[in-house]
Amino acid sequence: MERAKLILKPKEDLRIRGGHPWIYDNEIARIEGEAAPGAEVDIIDARGVPVGTALYNPQSKIRARLYSRKSRSADRAFFLEKIGHAIEWRRRFFNLEKESARLVFAEADGIPGLIIDSFADGRAEPSAGSAPKRWLSVQFLSLGIYQRRELILSALGELFPCAGVIEKDDAPVLRHEGLESRVCLLAGEEPHNLVMRENGLLFGLDLMNGQKTGWFLDQRSNRAAAARYARDSEGKGRQVLDAFCNAGGFGLACAAAGASSVLAVDSSAEAAAAVSANAGLNGLDAQVKAVTANAFDFLRGLEHEHERFGLIIVDPPAFAKNRASIEGAHRGYKDLNLRALKLLEPGGILVSCSCSFWFGRERFSSMLSEAAADSGRRLRMLEDRTQDLDHPIVSGYPESRYLKCVIAEAEAL
Repeated sequence: MERAKLILKPKEDLRIRGGHPWIYDNEIARIEGEAAPGAEVDIIDARGVPVGTALYNPQSKIRARLYSRKSRSADRAFFLEKIGHAIEWRRRFFNLEKESARLVFAEADGIPGLIIDSFADGRAEPSAGSAPKRWLSVQFLSLGIYQRRELILSALGELFPCAGVIEKDDAPVLRHEGLESRVCLLAGEEPHNLVMRENGLLFGLDLMNGQKTGWFLDQRSNRAAAARYARDSEGKGRQVLDAFCNAGGFGLACAAAGASSVLAVDSSAEAAAAVSANAGLNGLDAQVKAVTANAFDFLRGLEHEHERFGLIIVDPPAFAKNRASIEGAHRGYKDLNLRALKLLEPGGILVSCSCSFWFGRERFSSMLSEAAADSGRRLRMLEDRTQDLDHPIVSGYPESRYLKCVIAEAEAL
């Protein structure tokens, strides 16, 4: 059956040819032929020259998501090739038999809307001849990919044997694709008491009920980087404050690296309980204290009590969900970082993060400068970091570079 053709307006192909995979509704001049929701369509520029092949969704503002620069079907052979390539690329940097990692990062790996995370059991060594004890957490975030989930599962079964596959489709973006939220076991067995290993530490996981796909793998290397500052220049352990701590990835890494104490705060009682449980798994109970509280209010209270810390980590959820929320996000990030800076002792270290693409690197840097000036401090930048390698950044697709992580030393003006 011949594919429908999406004809672009003049010059709208330039961004696509530069590497971006999305075609928006206002970039299309006309459609030739019948295109069902989720169907493959050929993308043609205004001169009649083919641009590539995409998956179509008339319900979304992103009308089509390019998956190939050539005329090609999104069949099982396609998914075998693309997922296989993505997995082999990760093997260059990670031991996927023992380490947890993101296997497929959607558009950045050429499979728009598909997220696959692998979680390996950190306590078990694979026995000879048996598949490693690992589970996959999968998100089908676009209509075309959701319709092809059986092909994807079939390809995964051949490429990356595992104990079970969890579908974790509960992201807000689903409603824009006309999809409903779903969290369920797709294949194999459900994981119980799963424990992963990261930076030499053990962390309990709840893949069915945890945030996102179960763990924020993108911060792995940043947690290790922050832990390098757990001791001061004389080797003395710092007092650490981990705000928006989630399950304690940053705080526990610092505790293991020699911090004298870690105070972890999160608005979720479940997250605080997870921090305490994970501290117990690693024998760090004496160093780590978890508190359930609103981080903004909690930091304000610590300031009133004249508390001081040598290392403060602020890793909040995305404050900017879209372009319209950038100004409000700026105020929120600034207030948060200002409060953190006021709690830092002289020469203390701030680790500040933002996972919002819309709040760009220049805006993030400007916000930090404003917060530093208002606190009467100057920041000496030590590291300007982004997400780990299993979340690849690709040219032409700026959305692939979303995570900011700045590590800075606070100096007096």
